[in-house]
This record gives sequence, structure tokens and C-alpha cells, in this order.
Amino acid sequence: MQANNESVAKPLVAASSTAPSEPEDEIFLEGPRSRFAEFFTLLRVMRDFLRGFRTLHFVGPCVTVFGSSRIKRDDPHYELTRKMGGAIARLGFTVITGGGPGIMEAANRGAKEAGGRSVGCTIELPSEQPTNGYLDRCVRMHYFFARKTLLVKYSYAFVVMPGGAGTLDELFEAVTLIQTGKIKNFPIVIMGTDYWKELLYFIDKMAQRGMIAASDLKLIYATDSVDEAIAHIRNKAIEPFGLKPVMHHRRPIPLLGEG
Repeated sequence: MQANNESVAKPLVAASSTAPSEPEDEIFLEGPRSRFAEFFTLLRVMRDFLRGFRTLHFVGPCVTVFGSSRIKRDDPHYELTRKMGGAIARLGFTVITGGGPGIMEAANRGAKEAGGRSVGCTIELPSEQPTNGYLDRCVRMHYFFARKTLLVKYSYAFVVMPGGAGTLDELFEAVTLIQTGKIKNFPIVIMGTDYWKELLYFIDKMAQRGMIAASDLKLIYATDSVDEAIAHIRNKAIEPFGLKPVMHHRRPIPLLGEG
């Protein structure tokens, strides 16, 4: 591993902008349709995943940063996220976000400025959300659930910055997948503790009432210190899963046209 104060990241290796012509998520969730229509919906879902796999297959182990697109550049949480994105990149991870503005931009920007890799997994919405300008690679998805799957699939840790309903959804999906053993015990770091203090209290309340196990409280690490967050990710992700620095050699043959 390289020291945290290095300015250039060393990667780790494991042992269209137009609005959609049809609301795919709405069609998918509206209820049963003809079997012919459902079959073509299945093909569209497969197309989404294939596009994601082709774009993200070689990006390397990632840390996903969740947070609001509404955070402005003069918000202290923007600068905190920017620093965290840079620290994640210097640790050797690719930073992956939803690819939009706000917190997502800050994380991608920090990674890019640190010389690391920065990728985005965006979503097509009726009200167009611009893609930030700090991405080395980006894939645009039609389905929310497909996008969330990709943000989890390639990640060895999750950093949760202040956000709204979507950020809560992403946080608790990651917690649930770990809690139920669907994914490994990857670290989840919550930052912006003043913003999240009521939520952290409620999670503790769930444990007190027996709605979650007391051991589940260990799945979440809350801090406002970039150094503490990085130390936690190193201890809980890099060491347990045997990630090592690697020099890039010739890329394997892209069997599915991976980018």
C-alpha cells in the first residue's frame, strides 16, 4: 500500500445526455401487462445491465459515495466530500458516484484532483440531472434498481454524505444487503454527523427495541474526520479482502466489448 499523503493514486486489484423517450421505471412498476410486453421489458432491463457491465468491468475496486445533488459548492459538506474523494483515490480505490452535481460532483472532483480514477453511474429522469465534469467514465441507466445494483456491485466500501430520500434508500439498501449476508461485510461510513444525528439515534433505538441486532450497529461508522474514515476503510476493506496495489499491464480481451 502507498502512504496516504501521496498525491498520485495507485489502483487496487482484488485477490447519452437526452431525456428518456419513455418512463422505463414507471412501465416496469405499473403492474402486469401482456406477456409479449413483459418480455421486451426484460430485454430492456438486460440492456441496462449489459451497458453497465461493459462500462464498469475494468474500473477496479471502488468506493461508492452517496449524497445529495442539491448541495452547493459553498456548502461545507461539499468541501468535506471533495477531501474524502481525494483521500479515497490516494488509498487506491476508484471513486464511483451517481455522476450528478452536488455531493457526487465533489467526490468525483476530489478523486480526479488526486490523480485517481473517477466514474459515474447516472440515471435518466423526467427532469434532467446534469452529469458532472469530473468523470473518467460514465454509464447512464434507465432503471433505478439497476443503477443501485451497479453502485453496490463494484464497491468495497460506502461513504454516506448528507442527502435526502435517495441517499437514505441507498444507505439502508447497503445495510440490509450486509445484514442479510447478500454481500460481504463492507464498511459503511456516515459523514456529516450533525446532519445525521437524529438518524443515528433512531438506528440505536431500533437496536434497543430489538428490531435489529445490537451487532448491526457495528455495520455503520460515523465520523467527520477524513483520516478516521480512511483508516476505517483500510482496516475493514483493504486488509480483510486482500486488496493490493497493482501496476496496469495489458488489459484482458473485452469479451463483451467492455470499455
